[in-house]
Amino acid sequence: MISVCLTTYNGEKYLLEQLQSILSQLSQDDEVIISDDGSTDKTLEIIEKIGDRRIRAFKNQQSKGVISNVENALKQVNGELIFLADQDDIWLPEKVSICTTALEQCDLVVSDCFVTDKELNITHKSFYELNNSRQNKWKALIRNPYLGCCMAFHRKVLHKVLPFPKNIPMHDIWIGNMAAFHFNVKFIPDKLIYYRRHGSNTSTASEATKAGILKQINYRTSLISSLICVSLNQRK
Repeated sequence: MISVCLTTYNGEKYLLEQLQSILSQLSQDDEVIISDDGSTDKTLEIIEKIGDRRIRAFKNQQSKGVISNVENALKQVNGELIFLADQDDIWLPEKVSICTTALEQCDLVVSDCFVTDKELNITHKSFYELNNSRQNKWKALIRNPYLGCCMAFHRKVLHKVLPFPKNIPMHDIWIGNMAAFHFNVKFIPDKLIYYRRHGSNTSTASEATKAGILKQINYRTSLISSLICVSLNQRK
């Protein structure tokens, strides 16, 4: 069984197209878990109108923020294979099949993607090239290669990463690094989504960081500290 975790917040503009691209690849036994962080637009109305029994939507009573909203979605999954998704991207038709095949030989898979503008015009042919992404768990502590919407993993990874520690930089950084140090992670060259950048994205992964050097150091220190603390506690 596959569980797709998709978090929403005022995503009415692109959500329907994204959900259609996801649902078309799933079996009737799979599920899409949507955690909504208090949308005030037609996001929830769009989800309800789709009327697909595979969709299970949860609305936060109070805004949790991106990281906690992802965590809330992950806590609801029933599947053995877990995919992360953003509300404004588009999945290419072969995403599920290619990632599922890759997960036969690894515990977490990361794929490449096309970076696009809001109209899905390709602005960068490879996120890997744009971000200089490399499969090296030590370098990943300095420069993050993990993009959540391009990740899929086995349930045992989920058990390792939950609950999220406080003060982690971002959920995909945490999941990717924990998986790299405890499981088998594989980066594949396939470009499997249109990663839409429209100016209002929550994630700024394809953009140059605006964080100062001290903030970046604090992020890395917090990440490494959390990795060590959680790993030690789980061994007890």
